[in-house]
Amino acid sequence: MDARVMSALAEPNRLLILELLRERPLTVGDIAERLLLRQPQASKHLRVLSEAGLVKAQVDANRRIYSLQPEPFQELDEWLERYRVIWEERFDRLDDYLQKLQNPANEEDRQD
Repeated sequence: MDARVMSALAEPNRLLILELLRERPLTVGDIAERLLLRQPQASKHLRVLSEAGLVKAQVDANRRIYSLQPEPFQELDEWLERYRVIWEERFDRLDDYLQKLQNPANEEDRQD
C-alpha cells in the first residue's frame, strides 16, 4: 500500500473530490463550485490526488478534466481485504458466543 495514497485520503476535501469524481469526470472549476472551494484550493487538492495516482487529468483546450484511476482503489481494496478477514473471523466467534448465550440449554444437552 502506497503511503501517498493514504496521506491523500486523509484530507476531508480530497475525499469529497473523489466522491464527486465517482459520479463522472469533472473540471477543476466544476469541483471548486460544487464543494464551495476557491479554484486554487481545488487545484492543490487535485495535484495531491494526482501525485498519489488516484486521479488523472485530460487536457481539453484550456480545461483539465479529472477522472478516477481504478488501480490505486483496487490496491487499497486488496490491502483492506487482509483486515476484513480478521474482522470476519472475530465476528464469527462473537456470533458463536452469542448463540451459546441465547441457548444455554442446547449447550447442556450437547455435553450430556
